[in-house]
Amino acid sequence: MNRSTIAAQMYTLREYTQTPEALRESLRKVSSIGYQAVQISGIGPMDPRLVKEYADEFNLKICATHVPWDRMVNDLDALAAQHKLWDCKYIGLGSLPAEYQTSQEGYRTFAKLASGIARTLKEEYGLQFVYHNHDFEFERFDGLTGMDVLLQDSDPEVFGFELDLYWVQAGGGDPVEWIHKVEGRMQAVHFKDMTILNRKAVFAEIGEGNMNYGAIIDACRRTGVEWHIVEQDVCQRDPFESLEISLRHLHSRLEVQA
Repeated sequence: MNRSTIAAQMYTLREYTQTPEALRESLRKVSSIGYQAVQISGIGPMDPRLVKEYADEFNLKICATHVPWDRMVNDLDALAAQHKLWDCKYIGLGSLPAEYQTSQEGYRTFAKLASGIARTLKEEYGLQFVYHNHDFEFERFDGLTGMDVLLQDSDPEVFGFELDLYWVQAGGGDPVEWIHKVEGRMQAVHFKDMTILNRKAVFAEIGEGNMNYGAIIDACRRTGVEWHIVEQDVCQRDPFESLEISLRHLHSRLEVQA
């Protein structure tokens, strides 16, 4: 991990990115905070050329995205062209479609379908499919969690992962263990922290919660993770401030390592 490989997940700022004007201002603020890259997710409908123009204006690399499953199934050529325009290699699916969530067979079916799409993306467009988890994938079906099935039944040559470490922990998994489980298949990871507020687990800025980010960062380094993407689904303060607090903590860890 270094400063240039820490990115802001724009889903954190979704309330501030629904128009071109709002997106431009949000990217300006993200750049001024100190981020050098972003993941595009949760923004309003707008011309992809504008998104690229604004990112370039503030020297922000678009490192990854989250896109709807139906576009992967029905609009893959245009989706790939959009990512080529953005010079963005990692095309992410933010969640498992609901119809596949209720059984081991559903997970197996999805793993096969997504692997086929992922192979097309890689072989025809040079893009990498990555899957982003939540906690529900840790439900067990006949002794296996959904995540186990995705790992075992997907094509390791083309089906990548973008582990969300908060949701791994929330699902009862060990974030460090899972980073090692997907070694070689994860180039982008979601960083967020977890704390307890009023006896409930809630999202927190990195360094403000209870997750073991020393071990997490070390595991990412050992397994060759390329992009470290800061996300906070719900913020207890202004989300720009939350992104800044998380970045400041990560920078402090870099200084200790130097």
